[in-house]
Amino acid sequence: MTLNILIAPSGFKESLDAEQVADCIEVGIHRVLPNARTLKAPLVDGGEGFTKALVEATGGTLYPVEVTGPVGQKIDAFYGLLGGTRYKTAVVEMAAAAGLRHVPTEIRNPLVTTTYGVGELIKSALDAGVERILIGCGDSGTNDGGAGMAQALGVKLLDEDGNQLGFGGGELIKLKQIDLSERDPRLDWVQIDVACNWHNVLCGDRGVARVFGPQKGASPATVEQMALALEHYATVIKENLDLEVRELPGSGASGGLGTGLLALIDAKLHPRYEIVMQYLEIDNLLPKVDLVITAEGCLDYQTPKGKIPAEVARRAKRYNLPVIALAGTIGQGAEVNWQHGIDYFTSILTYPCQLQDAIADTSNLLTNAAEGIARLLIVGRQVRNCTFSGW
Repeated sequence: MTLNILIAPSGFKESLDAEQVADCIEVGIHRVLPNARTLKAPLVDGGEGFTKALVEATGGTLYPVEVTGPVGQKIDAFYGLLGGTRYKTAVVEMAAAAGLRHVPTEIRNPLVTTTYGVGELIKSALDAGVERILIGCGDSGTNDGGAGMAQALGVKLLDEDGNQLGFGGGELIKLKQIDLSERDPRLDWVQIDVACNWHNVLCGDRGVARVFGPQKGASPATVEQMALALEHYATVIKENLDLEVRELPGSGASGGLGTGLLALIDAKLHPRYEIVMQYLEIDNLLPKVDLVITAEGCLDYQTPKGKIPAEVARRAKRYNLPVIALAGTIGQGAEVNWQHGIDYFTSILTYPCQLQDAIADTSNLLTNAAEGIARLLIVGRQVRNCTFSGW
């Protein structure tokens, strides 16, 4: 009997994209089980790879664009046009213009990084005459509430002297007035749908500054400064636009970009898999397999809050399928994932090493870990055929 395995991973940040991760796992499985039938469904969640995955799934086209990067430098980014759609549809991932990988480690400071380049990508899509824009939020290196994005599209964010705010989330504490009068008028005629983590909110104890700020280089003092700036931002949005965003689902996505998209350019926020799974095939593949292997860079207590392994497991359990997760690291509270459909998880690391060394060797580590899983499957089959006295 042939063993059918679905490989449905996310990418490993700053290392391998989801397709490369799937390839590594497949190689490791086939070292031990050459006759196993492997089906691959590399997944994206709105972060890095979102645009390319949807473009490839629909036979669309990528277009290069030079934009302003998160620390103000010019970088090469891109947007895509989907193929086979009723309405001319662009797809944009914020990570292409303002992702953490574009912020050098030694200068990471989310008080000053900007989403201005995201607005430039949206503008390029508008220049192409699109009727709909899909925006993926994830893997951000910013915490500016989408202020830079909005400024690139003509929104004026003014201080008490009537001057435009500078770049970065730290500037939001100066915000006094929001002026939409010169916002790009084409936005009024385009449907904008945003794939974001529904669990991320802008303010409060679970606000984006406190939850994700440290990952972007923020010290404890900086985290509190960012949180205060975003609270003020939410207050001004309420006063100027009569919209309460503090704890709105998705408002904290990508350092508050969700708030800027919703409040300043009239986008609609969606749970990210509501968008992504319209274009990827995992639901059609699950009935055809016996086992599911997923993966992500870090598995921890946050994984069930909208990350790919938990979503894969949730869908797999509709068919009572066992789920194995491979991770670069196993973080705090990872055991909670057992309650969310993941039956076994393990780190791909087999020896102590520096983060940069692990990133450089991810493909080998991942392949070897998948080989180990395949060997465990063989052991499990042998055990199943044995009788144990005392059991």
